[in-house]
Amino acid sequence: MRRGDALLAWFDRHRRDLPWRRTSDPYKIWLSEVMLQQTRVETVLPYYERFLAHFPTIEALAAADVVEVLALWSGLGYYRRARQLHAAARQVVAAGLGFPRTLEGLRALPGIGDYTAAAVGSIAFGIAEPVVDGNVERVLARFLALGEEPRSRSGRTALLAAARELLAPGRPGDSNQALMELGATLCLPKAPRCLLCPLAEGCRAAAAGEQDLYPVPRRRREVVRVRHIVVVVEGPRGVLLFRRPEGSVLLAGTWELPWVEGMEAGEEDDPAARLGARYGGRWRLAPRAAQVRHGITYRDIEVDVHRGELASGGTVEEGLEAGWFDAAGRGRLPLSSLVGKVLAALAEAQRTGSPGRS
Repeated sequence: MRRGDALLAWFDRHRRDLPWRRTSDPYKIWLSEVMLQQTRVETVLPYYERFLAHFPTIEALAAADVVEVLALWSGLGYYRRARQLHAAARQVVAAGLGFPRTLEGLRALPGIGDYTAAAVGSIAFGIAEPVVDGNVERVLARFLALGEEPRSRSGRTALLAAARELLAPGRPGDSNQALMELGATLCLPKAPRCLLCPLAEGCRAAAAGEQDLYPVPRRRREVVRVRHIVVVVEGPRGVLLFRRPEGSVLLAGTWELPWVEGMEAGEEDDPAARLGARYGGRWRLAPRAAQVRHGITYRDIEVDVHRGELASGGTVEEGLEAGWFDAAGRGRLPLSSLVGKVLAALAEAQRTGSPGRS
C-alpha cells in the first residue's frame, strides 16, 4: 500500500466529526479555514456555528455591515481576518460569477494566500494542490528529518514536495485534511503517538528516535515587555469605551477601555494628563485597583487598572468614537479581549477587598 493510501485509510477510520467536513459548500469551508488560522479547533467550533447562524451564505455576509461581522468575531482574535473575509465576500458577490473555482481566482481575494487557496481549492473543488500548515509542517519535518527551518525557502520547497507525493489523485482534499489531522491528533509537539501513526514506517525521525529534534525551531522574535495604564470609567449607562480607528495597526475598529502606556520606573508621570491629550477631556484617576497580564503578538503587557472619572466639562477628542455600554451592549460589540480581563479583575478586587490579578 502506498503511503498516501495508508494515510487516507487511517483518516477514514479516525477523522474527527467536524461541521466543515460535512459540507462541500466552498463558503463554509473557506470560513473554517480562516477561523482555524492560529486558533484551536475547540475554540473555533462555537464561533463557526454562531457565525453561520447569522450569515448562512456568502451573500448574507456580503450584505452585512463590517461592525456586525467584527462583533461576531469578538474574542476570536486576529480581527484582520474578519475584515478580509467580509471584503472578499463583497468582492465575490459584486463580481456575480460565484465562488472562484481556481487557485488563481481564490488568491485574488483579500486575505487568501497560497495555503488558504490550496486548502479551499482541494477540499471544495478537488484541486490537487498540497497544503502545509503548522500541523503538516511538524509531520513532514519529522518524516523527512528535515535539517533546516521548515519556513526557509528550501525547507518549504521540501515540505511541499513531500506533501504532493502523499496526495491521492481522486481525493486531494481528504489527503490534505488527513495530514492536518495527523498533526493535530498523533504527531503532537510533545510525546507524539508514533505507534499509531500511518506514516511511521517511513518516518526518519521516528526510526532514529529523534522526534523531539524536529521541526528545527525557528528563531522567534524577542518578546517586548511593556506596561499600560487602563482606566475604567463607569456611568449610569455602563462603562466608557472608545473605538480604535480603522487605520490602527492592531485591532482596528474594535472597542476598548481608555489607556496610555506606562512610563519607565523613576520617570515622572501624569497619566491623567496623557489621557486628556489622547482622548480629550479632563481625567481623574483613583489608585491602582488591579493588575492584569495580556499578550498581543510579541508584546507581553502588564496592565495597571484604575477606576477613573472623565470630569465634567471635558469633551472627547475630535474624530474619536466613544460610548457608554452595559454588559448587554458590550456583548454586541467587537471588543478587545482585554476589556473582559480588566472588568473581571476589578470585580474580583471588589469582592475580596484586595487588588485583583489575572
